[in-house]
Amino acid sequence: MLEKLPDVIGHALRDQRAGLDKTVFQAVDLRNGMAKIAVTSLAFADHAPIPERYTADGPGLSPPLQWAGVPATAASVLFIVEDADAPTPQPLVHAIVVDLPGGDSAALPEGALPSGDHAGSGVKTGRNSYLQAGWLPPDPPPGHGVHRYVFQVFALEAGGDPFDEKPGREAVTNAIRERGLASGCLIGTYERPDTSIATPVNERASAASFGTPPLAA
Repeated sequence: MLEKLPDVIGHALRDQRAGLDKTVFQAVDLRNGMAKIAVTSLAFADHAPIPERYTADGPGLSPPLQWAGVPATAASVLFIVEDADAPTPQPLVHAIVVDLPGGDSAALPEGALPSGDHAGSGVKTGRNSYLQAGWLPPDPPPGHGVHRYVFQVFALEAGGDPFDEKPGREAVTNAIRERGLASGCLIGTYERPDTSIATPVNERASAASFGTPPLAA
């Protein structure tokens, strides 16, 4: 969707970013439980690029995710993904999953969340920022720079009201504030290149001297 936007829009919004401090992980203080859960993925390392397979430039499947270190007293786990660099007042929500079982270690396999023509594995999903219950693949504007996608896992104690059928960011944030025991996060990045950058003149001349066509400007 956003890959069709002109680069000039990405340039104009380049300095407008929600910020990591507004992600749920940073906004909700769990004190001793902060960053106690180790979150990893078989698809990418922390702060490394997310493979195209899991973005709007590929099939758009949700990536595999694993976590460990959930407290024994946790009744359930919830999961939320936010784009900290979206040019919006608040981070863009890409996925919410609630009512995952507690336990020291667990995982979401590749494609666990519904997306596009993919049905998912039946986990209980909340609403992303496009008001869809599923995985919103990374889709940053061209020329806007690197976007950081924050995969956040929270352990909740028992109690409180049950989640609605498709809870949104506010509902899960309130639940974390009321019942949060521990948290962890993994950051993956994705960027669409700035196609408006022309090939330098010296590179064109060098290509011409070898009888090869210059790169498109």
